[in-house]
This record gives sequence, structure tokens and C-alpha cells, in this order.
Amino acid sequence: MLDANLKEQLKAYLANVKMPIELAASLDDGAKSKELQSLLEDIASLSDLVSFIRSDDDARKPSFLIRRAGTDIAVRFAGIPMGHEFTSLVLALLQVGGHPPKVSDDVIEQVKALDGDFRFETYFSLSCQNCPDVVQALNLMSVLNPRISHVAIDGALFKEEVDSRKVLAVPSVFLNGEPFGQGRMELEQILAKLDTGAVARAAEKIAAKEPFDVLVVGGGPAGAAAAIYAARKGIRTGIVAERFGGQVLDTMAIENFISVSHTEGPKLAAHLEQHVKDYDVDIMNLQKAAKLIPADRPGGLATVELENGASLKAKTVILSTGARWRQMNVPGEDEYRNRGVAYCPHCDGPLYKGKRVAVIGGGNSGVEAAIDLAGLASHVTLIEYDSQLRADAVLQRKLYSLLNVTVVTSALTTEVHGNGERVIGLTYKDRNSEDTHLVELEGIFVQIGLVPNTEWLTDSVALTQRGEIEIDHRGHTSIEGVFAAGDATTVPYKQIVIAMGQGSAAALSAFDYLIRQVPEEEAAQAA
Repeated sequence: MLDANLKEQLKAYLANVKMPIELAASLDDGAKSKELQSLLEDIASLSDLVSFIRSDDDARKPSFLIRRAGTDIAVRFAGIPMGHEFTSLVLALLQVGGHPPKVSDDVIEQVKALDGDFRFETYFSLSCQNCPDVVQALNLMSVLNPRISHVAIDGALFKEEVDSRKVLAVPSVFLNGEPFGQGRMELEQILAKLDTGAVARAAEKIAAKEPFDVLVVGGGPAGAAAAIYAARKGIRTGIVAERFGGQVLDTMAIENFISVSHTEGPKLAAHLEQHVKDYDVDIMNLQKAAKLIPADRPGGLATVELENGASLKAKTVILSTGARWRQMNVPGEDEYRNRGVAYCPHCDGPLYKGKRVAVIGGGNSGVEAAIDLAGLASHVTLIEYDSQLRADAVLQRKLYSLLNVTVVTSALTTEVHGNGERVIGLTYKDRNSEDTHLVELEGIFVQIGLVPNTEWLTDSVALTQRGEIEIDHRGHTSIEGVFAAGDATTVPYKQIVIAMGQGSAAALSAFDYLIRQVPEEEAAQAA
């Protein structure tokens, strides 16, 4: 199951296991059970502290429990956690085996202090880059608190459960049998939903912070670069982000990041965060900005108000809030989001194996999604508003070679149809004839570009009609002391490497602005 190279890597990790652990498997006679047994036997052969036993005590087969010997400390996987979930498996082995987790003491104590019995179930797919964060967070919680249990379930292997629970997006989390959440969630976000006082405590802690020289708003490539460049100047730097990594977290293959031939969004985001942590930067993650109040005088302090009620002050602010998936804004889209309307083909595609789906959008992202889904779905309909596809020629050639794909151009999607539980079709209008057409299907993947996250800035900095922040060649906005960078701005090309360069430039511009400010005492004396 594991090749020689992977075995050597895993053996090195397992050297960090401090306490005996058991891999207790529940298997049947199927091929997947044989694969799982082979995997678990391979793992057990790499450490004297790891043993394999067959218990067959769980209804889900194949599944296995990672249990600290002689205790109830355990996590369970239903399926074979390879692909994106292999990291989750390795971390579970280490944490159940007594290796300390890389989270703050405050978070550990918060998990241990949760009062109640929590039985979590998470449905994932092996191709989902958003799932490991959720699986790993809940696994860790179950290791730290004996009243918390968690099982991570591969939806592709347990289709009857997926269908009966109407799971149409991953990750999907159930708590004590009831829906708890969908999509990427970090440990602190999960805790905030369980611990009602967490938000207020976080707001109080943030509000007590001293003013920053540079406050970066947004944790994507532009924000990370800005924070690093500012911190390297030795000035007080803070970064507040709704989610560190931003839109990069939703990107699968990245092959145009110069000097790195191939990487994936979550991996790059983790590297960005670690690089920022290498410097003296105050990171305030999982915090959303709500309002920007400019300084009341030149050289004064700007204020950034957060949704949790806290406020931060800074001599300069760098806006790098990025962009998000653009929606169709048609009837039925909101109602059936995560119930057939999806935005991540890599995450949710496996749930539509053998089903009819549509992709909205004929750019590179849309055509790549259609090609990807064609290997899973029974049929893919690609709908493009323009008279021709806008994707690269090589992608179009591949698309048109696929027998189970239909391409419709000059078409406007007008409505998403559902039966109250899930999507059953969509209507589009032919822009040439004005005729309407109904397409029966079970999934719709929207790939029509991005919209800047700037709604909170409408009463402050100058924005274009598209909502982009207007900047000059140095990153200056319309407000003195406020700079901007990345996909939220008027920079013409929305690319990771360009966002990083823009973030670096904005930080240098902010530093240049700071060193040219006259201290208030000198200004008063001069007056």
C-alpha cells in the first residue's frame, strides 16, 4: 500500500510517538477492506509502539480506530485516508501517540474545558483540499477531551449514508446526529460555535492592543508579503485576516508560482503563514473587518472596526482583502448552495459520480472544472455567456475531445431549480434567439470569476464600479496613510506572484510614508 519512499518518511514521523497505540480495524471481505488492512499493517511494521489488531466492532466497514493503548483516547477513520487526508492520518497517529500538538496553550485549555458530550462525524473526499483542516481539528479535540469523539468518513465509500443525509458538499460535519457545519473550518471557528463566550473574549483581547505602525487587513499572498516586508523594517506590524491564506486555500494545482514547479493552495497558504510567523508580526486570524475610519488628521491613527465589536488603530493600513467566488445571482442559487450548487469541483466533484452536472463559465477555471468532472459525472453541460469559450486553446481542445460534455455558448443562466431538498435542474436563455431551455441535472459548479471583498470600504476609500480599490503605482489609495494590494485592487492581473509583489510594494510605501511624518511634538513647536 505504501511505497518505499513513503514508508521511510512515515517511519521518521513515527519516531515521535511516545506511547503505545493500536490500529483496530473493522473489515469485511471487500477490496477496500483488503487495501485498508495492507495500509495498517504497513504502518504497524514501522514502529514498535504501533500494533495492528482486527476488532470488527464498528458498523462502518472498512474503518479503523487509532487508540492509545489502555485508554479511551482515540480517533476513527471510515475509509482509507490517503490523498489529502494522509496528513490527517499521520497527525492522528502522532497526537494519539502523545506527541504535543502545534496549537496554543489557550486553545488546548479551551478544548479541555468544553462542557458536554460531543459526537462529531465528518464526511470528506480524498480530493478535497478544504477537508483536512476540519478533520484534523476535530481529531485533535477528541484526543484532548474524553467527552468528544470524532469519525472522519470518506463519502465516496459510504454513498448510502451520503445520500440518506443529503450530503452534497464536503466537508460536511454532523454533531450528535444533526448538521453542524459545511466547508473549511479552523479549530478556533469550531470552538467559537461550541463555546458561546469565545467571541467576546477574543474581542476583548484584540481591543486591548496598542496601535500598530502598519496594520495589514487580509491574509492572502498580498497580505502575507506586506506583513513580512513591514516587519523586516523593525516596525510594529499586525495582520488581521478572516482566514489566513485567503482565496489560495481554494486553489488546487498551482504551477505558475515562479521557482516552484508545482504546489497546492493549502500547502502554499501554510508556508505563507509560517513565513509570517518567522517575524515579529501580531497575527489575528479568523477576524473580519467591518469598517475603516480614516485618521482625523495627517499623521493620526486610522481605525479598523471588526465584526466582533473590537477596534484596532494604526498609523498606516494596508488593505489586502482579496476576492471571492462570483455568484450567478439568480433565483435558487442561494437556496440550493451546498445542496447541488457548488464552487469547488475538486472538493465536491466525487459526490456527483455518475450524475449529470453543469459548469457555469467558459474561462480556464470553468473548462478545467468541466474536464475534471467529465471523469466522474455521467454528463457535463458547460454554459458560457459569451459567444465563444475564453479558456486557453489547449484546454479547449481537451474539452471538445470528451464525449460526455456538451458546450453551450451565448447562454445566460436564469434560474436554479430544486425539489426543496436538492438541485434538479437549471434554466438558461439563448442570448441570440431569446428561447429558454431547461437542463435536468443534479449539480451546478459555478466558475465565473471573482468579486473583490470590499463592501466594508464603500464609505471610505475610492472604489471602481466593479468594487476594486483604486490605487496608484505605489499602492496609495484615496486616503492618506492607507495603502492597498492584491486582487481587491485595480491591479490588472489577478495572480499570486503579482499579489505578492504588490503587497511588498505597499509595505515599502507605508514605511516610506511613516519615516516622512513629522512627530506631533515637532509639528507643535514649528507652529
